[in-house]
Amino acid sequence: MGRPRTNDATVKERLVKCATELLATRPQESVTVRAVATAAETSTAAVYSLFGDKEGLIAAVRDRAVAGLFQALTAVPTSEDPLADIYALAAAYRRWGREHSHLYSVLFGGVQSFKPSGAVGAGDPVRPLIAAIGRAVTESVLDGEATAIAVSLWVSLHGLVTLELAGAFDAPTAESAFRSTILATLRGWTAPAAFGTTSPPSGGERNRPSVQRVEKRLARERRRQ
Repeated sequence: MGRPRTNDATVKERLVKCATELLATRPQESVTVRAVATAAETSTAAVYSLFGDKEGLIAAVRDRAVAGLFQALTAVPTSEDPLADIYALAAAYRRWGREHSHLYSVLFGGVQSFKPSGAVGAGDPVRPLIAAIGRAVTESVLDGEATAIAVSLWVSLHGLVTLELAGAFDAPTAESAFRSTILATLRGWTAPAAFGTTSPPSGGERNRPSVQRVEKRLARERRRQ
């Protein structure tokens, strides 16, 4: 009888899945090739054959996380309101983190830090957010440098998602904290001319300050639920 295959796609997928789960719950140094192979019910030889070494396996886990988050954000449709689009991207980021908590932990939990390059890549998860923010700056809706705004938004968003995944909030509190924090961050960067006054001007929905339009849209969605 021949030796069992150790380098097929099924084994590779199982190794990435098990490595993701282990990396999300243990310090990186404790996740050994043997531990991953045992969890995946295969041999250490399969890890070396498919990924070269432990670092190659970790890189594959990170690539899976990056690709998944990028796909989720690029699926967000574009509207005529750049602030509404930014909010929708933030919501998609949070949703992906909640649905893929292990991958989120690997990507942003300290095992593999996420450092967007200066030249944003074609598959970089930050690209859709940078594009939406850049559009808002160009249209004088947001006032600031796009990268600085993106970092500010991500700090708030990452903190919220990390706390939520850690169980710090119950569901209603998490929802309320997400909505109020993201909107407050957007208000902080909104250009004075776009934000206007606390009372929306006459002229209907088109003339409302963008942040207030986002809030009004959220209110409509809550009433439909």
